[in-house]
Amino acid sequence: MNRWRSFITAIIIVVALLGNVSAAYSQQLPQQSSNCEYFTETRHWVCGEFLDFYNTRGGLETFGFPLSSAFDDPARGLRVQYFQHARMELHPTNPDPYKVLLGLLVDELGYRFPAARPEQIPAFSSSFHHYFSETGHVVSYAFLDYFREAGGLDIFGYPRSEFMYENGYIVQYFQRARMEWHPENPSGPQMRLTNLGEIYIERFNVPREYLQAEPAQNRVQGGGTEGGGQQEPELSVTKLNVSASVRYAITGRQGTQTVFVYVNDQQHRPVRGADVKMVVHYQSGDQRYDFEPTNDSGFTKRSFEIQSSPPGQKVVIDVTVTYSDFTSTTQTFFLPWL
Repeated sequence: MNRWRSFITAIIIVVALLGNVSAAYSQQLPQQSSNCEYFTETRHWVCGEFLDFYNTRGGLETFGFPLSSAFDDPARGLRVQYFQHARMELHPTNPDPYKVLLGLLVDELGYRFPAARPEQIPAFSSSFHHYFSETGHVVSYAFLDYFREAGGLDIFGYPRSEFMYENGYIVQYFQRARMEWHPENPSGPQMRLTNLGEIYIERFNVPREYLQAEPAQNRVQGGGTEGGGQQEPELSVTKLNVSASVRYAITGRQGTQTVFVYVNDQQHRPVRGADVKMVVHYQSGDQRYDFEPTNDSGFTKRSFEIQSSPPGQKVVIDVTVTYSDFTSTTQTFFLPWL
């Protein structure tokens, strides 16, 4: 009788221990929220607090598409996720609504500008100008309107510059974003945000395992997937990477030149069917040429006769590539000599 009692007692102890181990293990597993959305454009999931923040604080216009999975960043001690325009950070000990904050990417990327000069500071703030004494910069006109309408300090942080002219556009830097004014787009949003998330990923080498495309199957508790036989959706193009080169860097004053163009997407995959044009700038005037659409390798080329040019004067070639709603430009050149 005592043997049976001891045996039953041992079984009860083992079951209790296994229950505790199972409970501890389940707490260590990543409890995946059922509140998830899959972005086929970049093949990444956004879940839980990050998805709530995404949907309620501006969505695609403010953050762009996700570029990484959510992961624990040991350098920051935080769970983070990268998007085209931003980095979301989960601060679980913060009070609502500050559990999700955006990283100060402009500061981390090292963009620094002198404070506003005294004559640039308005005598008082108005609907046209606001001086931020915290960083010594002024936000004005369309930039101030967008700042106030699209989230203010929570989304953009304090200004880090005045508005300025860069790469063909008027822009302004904030701690968390860089605004670009596009007046040439009257029927759509004229204020756009720079892809600072992409720039940060490329500059600071975010681990590649977090950037790899995630499967599209339905997520279940514990971070697993179900429906393994589902077909992966086609990955959409969200960015064009264009490179151009010439056959001859130095040429005669006459002859034939050839321009080679390669077009890849945000995942460095070839883009087929892109429209490519170029403008060759001579001292005597511009010459414009169309290319054949890019092939399966994202490649196209165009040959042309060189116009007579002064020896030693660089001939610049502007290349413009359009695919769907995306446009990208690049330059190359050659030098007529003899």
